Amino acid sequence: MRRKAASNLDFSGGDFNLLRYPQEKSRGRFDTHWPFLFNAVIDSLDLREVAMVGRQFTWANSLPEPTYEKLDRVLMDSDWEFKFPLVSVRALPRIEALSDHAPILLTTGTPLPQRRRQFKFELGWLHRGGFSDMIKFIWDKPVAGNTPIQR
Repeated sequence: MRRKAASNLDFSGGDFNLLRYPQEKSRGRFDTHWPFLFNAVIDSLDLREVAMVGRQFTWANSLPEPTYEKLDRVLMDSDWEFKFPLVSVRALPRIEALSDHAPILLTTGTPLPQRRRQFKFELGWLHRGGFSDMIKFIWDKPVAGNTPIQR
């Protein structure tokens, strides 16, 4: 799954079918070629993987002595991480009858409060009757505080 929100925040999650590190595979040969390329793409896009809790591996084959791997993950950009600093991913129990993958659950947590809107000056205000008098009246009001920083 890939999501590009209207605010240009970006995350991507699901079955990438690629390992990143040797510890993401329980047994067998670890080929460094594809993980190297996968990590290079992640780095070039300036993405970060959301840490997963719940289980170490998200996939298992159907052999009598299965190999377990972490193939499912969520990647996010710095804007997404800034907007949702409490983001988390949980690997849920795998239902063997339905899939060889464990479902993953993304929780964004509580977003940071939005900053106050930035003040914008409209040139049309200069042509509004009484504008200059209103500005003079406001600027002539006394300001509390003893120093420029307190004012």
